[in-house]
Amino acid sequence: MKRLSLTLLIACCALALTAQDAIRVKYKGARPNIRDFVTAFVATTENVDEEECCNEVLNAVAYAWDRHEKGLPMEEGVTLTIDEKNGYVLYESRSEYESIEHLLRVEMCYWNEADGKHKLFAYNVASFIDGRCEAGQYDGLDFYRYDNAKKIMTYCEDRRGTEAVYKYDVRHSYTLPRKGKDITVTLWYDSGKKVKTLKWNGKRFTL
Repeated sequence: MKRLSLTLLIACCALALTAQDAIRVKYKGARPNIRDFVTAFVATTENVDEEECCNEVLNAVAYAWDRHEKGLPMEEGVTLTIDEKNGYVLYESRSEYESIEHLLRVEMCYWNEADGKHKLFAYNVASFIDGRCEAGQYDGLDFYRYDNAKKIMTYCEDRRGTEAVYKYDVRHSYTLPRKGKDITVTLWYDSGKKVKTLKWNGKRFTL
C-alpha cells in the first residue's frame, strides 16, 4: 500500500507539471533538438504552484539548466552533460556525508516514432547511495509524447512497454541511451542485481 501511495503521488506530481495540458516546444530550424525539449520541459517549473507539487529534483535540474544557459559555472558537485548530436542530456549531483556517497542522476532523451508524426521524450531520475540504487521520492521514468505538427508534448500515461520488466517490491533503475535506442533496466535484489534491455521498435519497448 505504501508503494502504491508513492506511485500515485509521483503520478499526480507529473500530471501537475502538465496541468496546462500541453508543453509547447519552441525551436528554430526544421525540427527541435534535445536542447529545445529540455528547455520546454524545465520551464514547467515556472507554472506549478509550490503547494501543489514541489519537485525538488526537477527544480534542481531547471536551476542548473538556467545557469548553463547564462554561461555560469555549475555548483559544487553538479555536472551537466549536453550531447546534442545524440539527443541526450545528463544532470548529476554528487555529495558525501559521513563517508557515504550520494549520487543523483537525471537523464533526458528522445526517440523518433515510426509514424513520422511523433517523438517520445523521456525524463528519468535515479538515486544511488554508495553505488546502490536507493529510490527517492521522485525517482522513476516518465514519458511525454511530442506531436510534430502541433509542436507540443503531453504526458504519456502509456508506459510504452516498460512494464514488462516491473516486479513488485524490487528496486528498479533505468539508464537511457546516449548512443543507440534501447533502455537498460537494473533490478536490485538483496542478493545482487539483474540487468535487462528494453529494445525500441519505433513505437514501444520490448524485451
